[in-house]
Amino acid sequence: MKRNTWQSERIQEELDKIDTFFTAEDLHEKLKEDNIGIATIYRFLKEKKDKSIFQYTCNRKQTFSKENRSHCHFTCEKTGKVTHFNIDSLDFLKNKIPGSIKSFQLEVRGVCDSCSEKDNKNL
Repeated sequence: MKRNTWQSERIQEELDKIDTFFTAEDLHEKLKEDNIGIATIYRFLKEKKDKSIFQYTCNRKQTFSKENRSHCHFTCEKTGKVTHFNIDSLDFLKNKIPGSIKSFQLEVRGVCDSCSEKDNKNL
């Protein structure tokens, strides 16, 4: 049985405030003043993974969520800016997958509207 330490209590307190996707580095930044190391945060997240924390990959980095939800993002190929978005339905995939969908991860790459507008002005 794992004992509850002040570090894990403090990490959990900070985690309770988060309502979006986050990285271990995001948590580490918020806990910097508490002198909680990044390795401690990774151990905490590993222990919680698939129980109350879910792991995804975003921009080749481990990203986490408190909910088992779909992870979708658009990456602008010119600026590298990543924007998360939601998809409400995957009905078009239902007949192609031999099972039920629990969650999914989708990466879309392209040029954002802002960069497209700049390109059009330069023409």
